[in-house]
Amino acid sequence: MRDYYEVLGVSKNASADDIKKAFRRLAHKYHPDKSGGDADKFKEINEAYQILSNPEKRKQYDKFGRVFEGNAAGFNGQNGFGFGGFPGGAPFEWNVNFDENGNGDLGDIFDAFFEGLGVKPKRKSYRRGSDIEVPIAISLEDARTGKKIELGYRTQVKCESCGGNGYDVKAGQTKCAHCNGRGEIQETHNTFFGTFNRVVQCKYCKGTGEVPNKICPVCKGEGRIAGEKKVAVDVRPGVVNGQIIKIQGVGEAGERNTDPGDLYVRVVIKPHPEFTRDGNNLVRKLRVKLEDILLGKEIETRNLLGKKVSFKIEPGSVVTDEIRIKGEGMTPAGDMIINLEIQTPKKLGAKARKLLEELEKTLKDE
Repeated sequence: MRDYYEVLGVSKNASADDIKKAFRRLAHKYHPDKSGGDADKFKEINEAYQILSNPEKRKQYDKFGRVFEGNAAGFNGQNGFGFGGFPGGAPFEWNVNFDENGNGDLGDIFDAFFEGLGVKPKRKSYRRGSDIEVPIAISLEDARTGKKIELGYRTQVKCESCGGNGYDVKAGQTKCAHCNGRGEIQETHNTFFGTFNRVVQCKYCKGTGEVPNKICPVCKGEGRIAGEKKVAVDVRPGVVNGQIIKIQGVGEAGERNTDPGDLYVRVVIKPHPEFTRDGNNLVRKLRVKLEDILLGKEIETRNLLGKKVSFKIEPGSVVTDEIRIKGEGMTPAGDMIINLEIQTPKKLGAKARKLLEELEKTLKDE
């Protein structure tokens, strides 16, 4: 028995996605309907994919070198996969998406292979509501303390007239005549690959197989209308500029009671006239008098929230050094960092000048 991993050209620890990609590439290359195709090689590729794409069969193969149930090849010997039928003689059906000009997507063609193998994707019916992003502007003080904000925004909301159903529930629904209740219809297209059947969602019932007997006149059958929503946003202390707060289920309402989208609140912190933020720290400039520094006076200022704080410049310090006041930043772990600006007098009187000259002489002598 050939090594299935070798057949697909993948390692033994390859992911399911790697195996799927390898199969698509090789199936496209060796498909018997293509010029230069190879039916035997294609059969071998299909057999390997049938084993390695099934978690249970792959587990058996990795442990015992073979599987013990059914026909792993998915190839009945008469109707080869992709050009005649599937296991048990079931006819092969291509489910391919085409654009309005009849051009098919190669990826969709290979999706048709997987549908034939029983891996049929779930078809969409009504759409889930879209997600919404809304900005809110707050002050630096609010970012420091946290705040609950009542936020209002325009979006699609559930239609109260029909309860979001889009139709009169009492009047009920009837089986769709266009798709005979299947929720999908089949179309035929001719392409360079051959003739393909396109299975599409029925546009009249949107895949449900039923149509309402009485459409809601307010929402025109959508189950939602334009309106306004309000939600309380809990902005936590220490929030940073640009941070996103996600609130589930309060975005745009979905069609006909399908799930709503989510709300993403983007926090914008307004500039402050005195403080700037540096991580968890707050930085500010503070103008002080030269004599206060020389005399070692206690200098008083206020923190972001207006509380009085004070500090002293120790003898021998360089006044251009940063002064830190612990715990007065954006969070308890942050500091307030003060950068001093020395204020000198515009004019010196004769007495003041004489005192400074004597001070200068004293400092030199020391």
